[in-house]
Amino acid sequence: MTSLQLDFSDDIRPLAARMRPQQLADYVGQQHLVAPGTPLHKAITAGRVFSLILWGPPGTGKTTLAELIASHANAAMQRISAVTAGVKEIRDAISEAKLRQQQYQQRTLLFVDEVHRFNKAQQDAFLPHIEDGTIIFIGATTENPAFALNNAVLSRARVCVLKPLTEQDLQQVLHHALNTEPAGLGALKLSIAADAERLLLQLSAGDARRLLNVLEQLAELAEPGSCITAEQVKQVVPQQLAGFDREGDVFYDLISAFHKSVWGSDPDAALYWYARILAGGGDPLYVARRLLAIASEDIGNADPRALTLALNAWDTFSRVGPAEGERAIAQAAVYLALAPKSNAVYMAFNRIKQQIADMPDYPVPLHLRNAPTALQKQLGHGAEYRYAHNEPGAYAAGERYLPPELWHEQFYQPSERGMEKQLAEKLRYLRELDAQSQTKRQP
Repeated sequence: MTSLQLDFSDDIRPLAARMRPQQLADYVGQQHLVAPGTPLHKAITAGRVFSLILWGPPGTGKTTLAELIASHANAAMQRISAVTAGVKEIRDAISEAKLRQQQYQQRTLLFVDEVHRFNKAQQDAFLPHIEDGTIIFIGATTENPAFALNNAVLSRARVCVLKPLTEQDLQQVLHHALNTEPAGLGALKLSIAADAERLLLQLSAGDARRLLNVLEQLAELAEPGSCITAEQVKQVVPQQLAGFDREGDVFYDLISAFHKSVWGSDPDAALYWYARILAGGGDPLYVARRLLAIASEDIGNADPRALTLALNAWDTFSRVGPAEGERAIAQAAVYLALAPKSNAVYMAFNRIKQQIADMPDYPVPLHLRNAPTALQKQLGHGAEYRYAHNEPGAYAAGERYLPPELWHEQFYQPSERGMEKQLAEKLRYLRELDAQSQTKRQP
C-alpha cells in the first residue's frame, strides 16, 4: 500500500465524516424537506430555527442536516448520544448552554442522537429548557416517534421524515467523494466501472454512510489511478447486510409486508418478505407464530387444514432445525397465501366479545343449566333439555342455546369461499329446520 493511498491531508476522520457538506446547497437528498421554497429551507436560510425530530433510516443525513441548521442559525452545536448519555450528561449540556447564552449571547443547538433510547424521565428533562429557549432541540431517531417519544416532546418539536437516498442521490455522493480533494479521494485518481458502481449503489440501500465506508475500504485496497471493479466490491462486501432491527420499524414493516402478501394471496411476495426477514437475522419461529395467527384469523374455516399445516411447520422446525425447518415454514407460507380466505370466525368472535362487554351478564337459561343435585333439579335446572342424539338427524330443531335476549342474533356469518361454503350450506339447512319446527321456544 503506497503512502499516497493513506494521505488524506492528515485528516484521520472517516471519509463519511470528511465529506459532510458545509453548505445547505451541497446537501444531497431530502428535497421534499430542504428544496428551495420549502418551509424548512426558508426557516434554515433565515436563521429561524425551531425544535425538530429528524426521523429516518441510518445514513440519510440527519446529523448533517442538524449541523447545517446550527451553522445557518449561528448557534453552537452540542451533541449527546442517548446510547451513552444519561441525566448527568443532559444536565451538563444544559448548564453549558445556559452559560453560553449568558456570557456570549449565543444560542445552543442540542443535537441528541438516537433520542428514542432515552426513557420518559430522561426525555422530560429537556422540556423546560426547550420551553424557555435555553436550547434548540433536535433529536435524531430511526424509530417511529409516535411510539418512541413522549407526547410532551412531540408537542414541542416538528417531526421531519427523512427518506432513504435514491440511487441518483447516492451516485452524486459517490462521484463527489471520488473527485474531491483534499477531503475526498480525488488525489488517488480512482475511477469505478459501471457494473461496480451499480453494485455499490445497490448494496448501499439508500445509506450514504454505508456507501462512503465501503468506498473508503475500496480506496485503501486499490492502486492509485486504477479502476474499481465489481469483483473488488464483492470482496469488500461479500453479501448485502440486510437492514433489520428486531425491535424497530424495519422489523414491523417487513412483518407487515409478509402478512399482507399472505392475505393478498401472493405466494411469491410472501416468500420474498419471509426471506428478507431471515436475511436480516429474524427469528423463523416468529414468522411461524404469525402464520398460525393468519391461519385462524384470515383463513379460518375456509380451509381448516391451514391451521394444522402452520402448526406442523413450527413443529418441523423444532424437530429438524433451521435448514429444513425454514423450508417447512416457507411451505406453510405458500399454502396459506393460496388458501381461500375467510375472517368470519374472527369477526363473529370479536362481535361477541364486544356484546359481552357492552351488555348485562344474562343468566344461563334453565334448560341449559347443570343439575347434579336434587335441589337443582327441583329448581328446574336442565328441565326440558333435548339431547341432540335422541333427535332426528342428531339435531334438536328449534332448540335455543343463547339467552332469550340474544335469540335474534346470528353472530357467525360464514363466507362462500373454500370449505366454509359447505358450512354455510349446513347452517342454512339447520336454520330452515328451526323455522319449520313446531317446538321452537318463544322469548
